[in-house]
Amino acid sequence: MQHKRSRTFLLRSACVFLSTTLTGGIYPQLHAQQVPTSAPLPDTPTPQLNYPIAQPVTEPEDVSHKLTVEADQMTRNGDEYTLTGNVEVHYNGYTVTAEKLSFNQETGEAVSDGHIRVSGGPDDEYIAASHGQANLKQQTGKFYDVTGSIGVHTTAKGTTYTNSNPFLFTGRQVIQRGPHNYEILNGTVTSCQLPNPDWRLASKRFVVEDGQARGYNSVFRLLNMPVLFLPYVTHPTSPEERQSGFLIPSFSKAGSRKGYIIGEQVYVRLSRSSDITVGSEYFSVRGFSQLVTFHYKGNGLNFLTAHYTGLLDRGYHDTNGVYVNQGGQDFLLSGRKDLDEHTRIAANVEYLSSYVYREAFNDTFNQAVSTDVVSHAFVAYQKSGLSASLFGDRYQGLKNVVTGQQVRIIRAPSLDLDLIERRLGSSPLVWSFDASATGLKRAQQNFTTDGVIERLDLHPQISAPVHFAGWMVRPSLGFRDTFYSRSRLPSVLPGPTPVQVNATLNRTAIETGFEFKPPVLERTFAAKDIIFGREMKHTIESFLNYRYVTGVDDYTRTLRFDPVDVLTNTNELEYGVTQRLFFHKKDTPVCDEELAGNTRLTSGCGGMGESVRWRLAQKHFFDPSFNGSISQGRRNIFESTLDLSGIAFVTQPRELSPLISELRVRISDKTDVEWDVNYDFGQHRFTASNVFIDEHIGQYFGGLSFARLNAPGRFLTSPISDFTQLRVLLGYGAPNKKGFSAAVNSGIDLNAGQTQYGAFQVSYFWDCCGFSAEYRKFELGTVRNDNIYRFNFSLANIGSAGNLRRAERLF
Repeated sequence: MQHKRSRTFLLRSACVFLSTTLTGGIYPQLHAQQVPTSAPLPDTPTPQLNYPIAQPVTEPEDVSHKLTVEADQMTRNGDEYTLTGNVEVHYNGYTVTAEKLSFNQETGEAVSDGHIRVSGGPDDEYIAASHGQANLKQQTGKFYDVTGSIGVHTTAKGTTYTNSNPFLFTGRQVIQRGPHNYEILNGTVTSCQLPNPDWRLASKRFVVEDGQARGYNSVFRLLNMPVLFLPYVTHPTSPEERQSGFLIPSFSKAGSRKGYIIGEQVYVRLSRSSDITVGSEYFSVRGFSQLVTFHYKGNGLNFLTAHYTGLLDRGYHDTNGVYVNQGGQDFLLSGRKDLDEHTRIAANVEYLSSYVYREAFNDTFNQAVSTDVVSHAFVAYQKSGLSASLFGDRYQGLKNVVTGQQVRIIRAPSLDLDLIERRLGSSPLVWSFDASATGLKRAQQNFTTDGVIERLDLHPQISAPVHFAGWMVRPSLGFRDTFYSRSRLPSVLPGPTPVQVNATLNRTAIETGFEFKPPVLERTFAAKDIIFGREMKHTIESFLNYRYVTGVDDYTRTLRFDPVDVLTNTNELEYGVTQRLFFHKKDTPVCDEELAGNTRLTSGCGGMGESVRWRLAQKHFFDPSFNGSISQGRRNIFESTLDLSGIAFVTQPRELSPLISELRVRISDKTDVEWDVNYDFGQHRFTASNVFIDEHIGQYFGGLSFARLNAPGRFLTSPISDFTQLRVLLGYGAPNKKGFSAAVNSGIDLNAGQTQYGAFQVSYFWDCCGFSAEYRKFELGTVRNDNIYRFNFSLANIGSAGNLRRAERLF
């Protein structure tokens, strides 16, 4: 059985640099004396020219075979040395120490009938033996009663690993046949520190060559107890090479939903930059699942990953006797390829065959309850403020869990052109431009667009920013023209099924507005004036933005796919203020300003960090009905409300938007608090309130999130979306901490008074092995209500057994 040294791989690209300089054909490399550029021209066409004199380059001294010998007593007979007492020989990159040693400088042969230690070489080898001999020139030797290592550097200051895959061994006899080639007889190998490793392989014969150790009829011992007999096993010794092979089988029990689980995976190294893992698990209750994972890492930012999971579910009968099959497939692909410094191709694609499959079998709560599947791919060119891209994307969202109603929106292909702001000639005006040509398709319950809808959108803008004494005024004028190859039948009733018609639609809108920002108000408080004992700065930033859009007189005729299509007439004013508190960092001195000429110098001091930020914003609509675009009794999503709040709040004509409050407090580098609130003055209630707290104190950590939503619902049958959720995380430890670690988290639906999910994990790690166990509970209605027990046992540079993945750990 072969073993992979880690589940996480560092994929490296091969880079070979070849530099060759030829001067004068096949002759040695020469350096030429330069003729002064001021030399006079010859008086006749055929003068005696003064050619530069070629000088051979002096080759650097080869110190690899330089001999250094130290000993209390030394005798020499030609090339033969006899050394006694505190012997230390340096030769050919090796260091040999012994109490008595015979050494031949010509052959490189070193022989000791007492204790001998050999270290160095191309692999950072270390061999300590009761006696032995070594040829330092040919890198061969024979040693007895050996303790050794490859990839471990030992000095007077201690032992350090020189690569991510150290290899340590013991043997009654070790034969070195050449560079990177050993034979270990009656020995053990491990990746743990000697003399008492957590795990080791014991065999009568190991062969180490080509970056791996091969063992025959070996016994795997864990904490010095025999666990498994292996007729053939390999262990990697090279930090550059990953090896193909079988992973450690997994055996577990995952509650009543899956039953007992037996699984196995095969890892295949395709190249230095790519690998693939293929596996299968058998669920005793449900059937076979499949898994395929592919990784590729190229030069720079280039990469490609793909992950597939599936289940051949044999199903079950519910309490009413109805057959239920929850099988499905989930495929994700993500990649990027840089064609040059300005052009790249990127993609992030997912295919999900069934939401029920994700909800029933995904072991991560956030993914299990996610109802959106988004895919996109594009090729983009960016240079000098110009961005051109060709892309396609697909959105699939589950809008009603009970009925299974879905919405699918496809944009493919779409050609986009964006030009960032730039000056118009030598005038103070700046202009920008964006345009797109897109093919669109939408499908939902009782409605599907007939074929692909073509849309052409042009949007130039011009503005005149003015700055004076800290004040900023920016008037702007824009034009937006959008053409649709088809449209929808207008309706005055709320929430009807859309009806597509073949009539084209051309929408022309004029946008005007201005931005106004007064100077930032600021005050600095000395340490003696505040209770925190640190210098503090308080700033107040305010803004006022006016926007007027006209020309969208046929909003109800517009087929809707993305934010471009929800543009409406509007006459609105947005205003807000942001307050910030900056505190001087505790561990840095206060800045002492010195005036040098007209410049203030601050040296040898630290800056201030933002500790508190509180932003308030609101919009006033002078046209409460948005020119009659509102469908009353249901929530409306308009372009002018998208960037204000994540909550759709327009259900009827209104003059004021909710007040948006965003408070963020960073008490220290270990403590963060955030509170985001939407307060609706029309309904006199908080429509949304979210609190996040994150705390770390030494090895202890915790987190809390509270989410409250009381806002317009998605459907006429559910006019209000009302839920309150609480999530808690508490723990002690870290992923790589030796010893004990534990963590617990939970998600609670406060409205229903029940736990939606919870998990408790414990782990204990020794030097190079560890054990983790978890209990996890899901309560997701009729689709999923089960208890899961998972574990994981990890061996450094070998792999792990179990079904608890590192990415799912709480600490």
